[in-house]
Amino acid sequence: MFRYPLFSPTNITMAVLNFTLCCCLPPSKPSSLPFLQIPNSSHGRTQFKFTFTDDSSINLASKACITALISASLFFAADPALAFKGGGPYGSEVTRGQDLTGKDFSGKTLIKQDFKTSILRQANFKAAKLVGASFFDADLTGADLSDADLRGADFSLANVTKANLTNANLEGALVTGNTSFKGSIITGADFTDVPLREDQKEYLCKIAGGVNPTTGNDTRETLFCK
Repeated sequence: MFRYPLFSPTNITMAVLNFTLCCCLPPSKPSSLPFLQIPNSSHGRTQFKFTFTDDSSINLASKACITALISASLFFAADPALAFKGGGPYGSEVTRGQDLTGKDFSGKTLIKQDFKTSILRQANFKAAKLVGASFFDADLTGADLSDADLRGADFSLANVTKANLTNANLEGALVTGNTSFKGSIITGADFTDVPLREDQKEYLCKIAGGVNPTTGNDTRETLFCK
């Protein structure tokens, strides 16, 4: 049997709504009471619609209370972080399935952070600690991953085209045949124990060069380039 958490954002929001309606509205005939419509929530947001059957009977004080009511509800419903907490230690911000285009994560500690299916185009991960992070089916087109610690990160089905992987450490990272590195810069990147398909390896060997400053490993050697 499924149970809703007692202090979930939805329950807190409804408590605020009920309390404010009871305290703010003066006695009135039934036809003048506001009717609150709450449609199904989507994407972690709840929309509220008030309909008054007899607007002339609602005095100014009541309308002011309704305004306060709406403001209070938006505080809980408009913030997606309150509706769903993302995985990992990056505060309570949501990073899974989000449009994070151009967001700056440079230098941050994001160990095992969940970026599954997120849009991360031109995002800045320079020198970020991303050990064990998941970029499953994420779009990293043009992202800056230079000097990033990506050991054990999951790039399955990810689009890593035109990304900057200069001096990145990808030891033990997981990729699949659909992971694309087309047009990326991999100078000094370490691909030790990354299970690349032969055609992926062949492509990367054409553009590989340099030595990773952290591990001391030659990029071409980690790719077993001929």
